Amino acid sequence: MMRQLALMGALAVASAPLSAQTHAGYPIQTTPATGGDGTVQQSDTNAYSLPQGNLSMTRRLDFSVGNSFFRNPWVEAPASTDARDGLGPLFNTNSCQGCHIKDGRGHPPGGDEPPVSLFLRLAVPADPKQDAGILRKHGFKPAPVYGSQLQTAALPAAKPEADLIIEWTPVEKTLADGTVVELRKPVYRIENPNYGPLPEDLLVSPRVAPQMIGMGLLEAIPIEHLQALHDPDDADGNGISGKLNRVWDLATEQTLPGRFGWKAAEPNVHQQSMGAFAGDMGLTSTLKPATDCMPEQNCERFTHGGEPEVSDKVANFVTFYAKSLAVPARRNLESESVQQGARLFNETGCASCHTPRHQTGDVADRPDLSDQTIWPYSDLLLHDMGSALADGRDEFLANGNEWRTPPLWGIGLAKVVNPQAGFLHDGRARTVEEAVLWHGGEAQAAAERYRQMSSEDRTALIDFLNSL
Repeated sequence: MMRQLALMGALAVASAPLSAQTHAGYPIQTTPATGGDGTVQQSDTNAYSLPQGNLSMTRRLDFSVGNSFFRNPWVEAPASTDARDGLGPLFNTNSCQGCHIKDGRGHPPGGDEPPVSLFLRLAVPADPKQDAGILRKHGFKPAPVYGSQLQTAALPAAKPEADLIIEWTPVEKTLADGTVVELRKPVYRIENPNYGPLPEDLLVSPRVAPQMIGMGLLEAIPIEHLQALHDPDDADGNGISGKLNRVWDLATEQTLPGRFGWKAAEPNVHQQSMGAFAGDMGLTSTLKPATDCMPEQNCERFTHGGEPEVSDKVANFVTFYAKSLAVPARRNLESESVQQGARLFNETGCASCHTPRHQTGDVADRPDLSDQTIWPYSDLLLHDMGSALADGRDEFLANGNEWRTPPLWGIGLAKVVNPQAGFLHDGRARTVEEAVLWHGGEAQAAAERYRQMSSEDRTALIDFLNSL
């Protein structure tokens, strides 16, 4: 019954006219149908968990199967549940849902909570010539012994790689009208390494799990549209130099534009999903036949859950699920404050990177994703976000200061779905305002304009973002 109501709501949203105004050179969204015809009317804790509203009933069965493998935990092999055994032996979580809480954003651990929905990517400095092969296919050089990701959990007979400790340093930002906003800066420590000393030149990059909505729609944006936004040398002189990442596609064995992940290091949803199985849960697949377990960790002594552990059928179901999660409808479009905030969003330059509108192309066998006008508020490009947010770790063409512009659609429901949800790549920002104030680099001017705003205008801009 709930799904029937969701579908009815989606159809009601889709029937609204797909019109837009323009302000300060960028479009203003005037329709609640943020995700096109598949938009759903849902604004509670399940807002991120519904299938595309225009998905056929037959494909909804595939969505449900994928959902079960996404939500339910994987277990140690051998097990009676042989379709989902093979966990570990080293991992960060035992289910996709463990990181993507209710298909939403993760958060840094609090108190004694284990770091489940935040982990550290690892690397060591690479030599462009000697390590050219590794860099071409991996984008970075994994750390000796510890690999590309710190895995803080393990099966009972194994040892986790180490403990991750996060401490917070308060940082005050004073706005032009005297308002003081307290931010928090994370400091990461790796303690109790179980497989020998950590490299002295270890590079770490904290990553919090992002929300899952609209991924199929983002993949359906023609690459030509993104290439038109690609401006690495700021040829138009607007102070914004977004660039496409160029990454290795495992299936085609060629370099392609990246569009998923915090540094746009994955070319498509399937590779992103199989990478998560391998890195986060220690599960092999046809696309990723090896996990992040290194030879020195002797993981081969543990029983495998099959070859591969994630069968092609399960892999395809999970990818279908990830590509079919619907975008919730905009809310409060008639609010004067929201409308003023939309204009301020464009005037301050936010829309220079958070591109409001895109049009999807034709997707084989996916009419629900094809030819849709969508409002993700992202160019999917890499931008220099300044030293305060830098991780110092390159990934393909992304340098240590650069991050992909995260889509903003659904951001106003992030705390509804997960009250602990964090913003930015490491979840340091507890509110949308904190996230804005951390912006630096290419976004420094926009952040400064926000700092100079009156209290009324700041409220309007935040109201707009919370309506997305």
